[in-house]
Amino acid sequence: MEPIKSEDSKKLFVSRVFGSVDATYPSEFEEVMVDILKKCGGLPLAIVSIASVLAGYRSLGSKAKWDTVSRSIGSQMESHPTLERMKHIVTLSYNDLPHELKACMMYLSNFPEDYAIRKERLLNRWMAEGLVHHKRGLTMWEVAESYLDELLSRNMIEEAGHVEGFEWREQTYRMHDLLLEVMVSKSLEANFVSLHGGQYGRMLHDKIRRLSIHGNVNDAESLTKRKPKDQRCEDDLDLQHVRSLSMFHLHKHNLLNQLSSFTLLRVLDLEDCKGVTNKHVRYAFTLYLLRFLSLKGTNVSKVPRQVEKLEHLQTLDLSYTLLVGLPETVTRLEKLERLYFSNKDNYWDTMWTMPQGLQKMKALCWLCRVYLGNDPQVARELGELEQLENLDLSVDDGKPIDKDVIKELALSLSMMHSLRKLYIGHKTSDDGSSKILNFLHHLPTPPQLLQHLRITGDMDGLPSWIGSLTHLVTFTMHDTTITDDELFGVLCKLPNLKTLYVYWICYRGRDDLIARSSHKFPVLKDLILGGYLPKVLRFEEGSMTTLETIQLDFDYNSADVKERSIIGIEKLTNLKKVTLDRYNYNPELLEQLKDERDRRSRSNPFQIIVKYI
Repeated sequence: MEPIKSEDSKKLFVSRVFGSVDATYPSEFEEVMVDILKKCGGLPLAIVSIASVLAGYRSLGSKAKWDTVSRSIGSQMESHPTLERMKHIVTLSYNDLPHELKACMMYLSNFPEDYAIRKERLLNRWMAEGLVHHKRGLTMWEVAESYLDELLSRNMIEEAGHVEGFEWREQTYRMHDLLLEVMVSKSLEANFVSLHGGQYGRMLHDKIRRLSIHGNVNDAESLTKRKPKDQRCEDDLDLQHVRSLSMFHLHKHNLLNQLSSFTLLRVLDLEDCKGVTNKHVRYAFTLYLLRFLSLKGTNVSKVPRQVEKLEHLQTLDLSYTLLVGLPETVTRLEKLERLYFSNKDNYWDTMWTMPQGLQKMKALCWLCRVYLGNDPQVARELGELEQLENLDLSVDDGKPIDKDVIKELALSLSMMHSLRKLYIGHKTSDDGSSKILNFLHHLPTPPQLLQHLRITGDMDGLPSWIGSLTHLVTFTMHDTTITDDELFGVLCKLPNLKTLYVYWICYRGRDDLIARSSHKFPVLKDLILGGYLPKVLRFEEGSMTTLETIQLDFDYNSADVKERSIIGIEKLTNLKKVTLDRYNYNPELLEQLKDERDRRSRSNPFQIIVKYI
């Protein structure tokens, strides 16, 4: 069942506290009521339980009690019989989980309230902590995904939207506030996670295994102070046993200055922490046992050569930093599985040029934002990474590249039998004549397990083998020359294709792009078109019958943008949403869409969104 809406939540709450939906109540309760209902998240049980507690405090001057309940719902669960029943019911779902999923749920108490947790961050941390167990026939990532899917199906966590990147969207998740309170309680009871700062204050143990620093920490340096024996209190903590350190806020840097003393640290997550410096990085790269290190979103600009000492490292996230390269010693990280790299100030043109010695990184599964360079040995070594599942590769940086390098790259791609995601492109030459990606037409054996494919750069049409990728879920194309029916004709029979992105294509042919009756697209849900497109998008009867969303982002400089139109939209009976660019759309097209929406009325409505791009 869906959570009840905010207005219905308020009606239920008011009726239980004040006797009826229409009851009048002191205005001082309004703001705290909103906060309490937000924590309840539309769960009737939570609303009724808390309302029962506050029913005895409804007179003027009782706001302090309401504030106390709002701030300490977790502790109220422990002490008040009504809320204790709610905790018991909420805990039933947790108690029913398998053992491994209970640990994964408690692990979410590392994150602050309402925090949107990126999928890759969460799963990589689960694996680094040893919470994911091997299952025959599945990779560790696939097992971790199965854990996440199980928690979603049980409504233990919920989707929290997407993080939008330059060319990607990553799903995020969060936990209901009340369930988070239960998980915090369970974690503290088992000494699973220790919390400092934010709404939790100082929930710490003498022997800390996992330490999470939340916002508004005014005394972070006190964690490492030592006092005389007769004055020791909760500030006198043994941090040498800390296995995991998460910092969501840096008020002072003393704790990071002590990183070298965290000798048993396995996980260090500093994502988006302001104030992280290259000095802190030097400390981090002395932590021999690290398995997970994230400096994502920080202003780090240098990785020391000593990175090779982290021989147990599995995940190294250096995306959206100020780095422009990596030392060659990174190739000595033989257990590294995931390497993320990008520059937040120059995302498009800054990549890591892969050096010789890549074949030593046998465990590598994810390799993101890298240049091939002009070295045939590097291209050959790339094919020796047998575990590679995700490759984001730019073939060149706009400079000429030798034919023997391209030949070796084609052979290497044909050897990547584990590849699930391939982003491949090249930097368009100044005269626009380079079609270096044409080598893709002649791959000896394309990776048959591909689920996500993006091709960026000009080439002569689409390789015919794309039509054989039965596992393909998303396909993205940028700056590629196509003609007439070539786009839909190659992709239309793919049995699992759900999302099709087409941007800035060099379209040659008719003035219309036609989804014909023979273009079935059996499970396609999302169609996103942008840039230099034909004037008319036409849908014939029986084409794209499962399509749910269309997004049109036209070229800003296109003189004929006002002539754009869609013909046959009434044939898309499953359509739920159409999105147009606020600055660049045909007003007549908008009126056409409104007419079709009104015609469908309540029987099969769809939403029209005019957004800012």
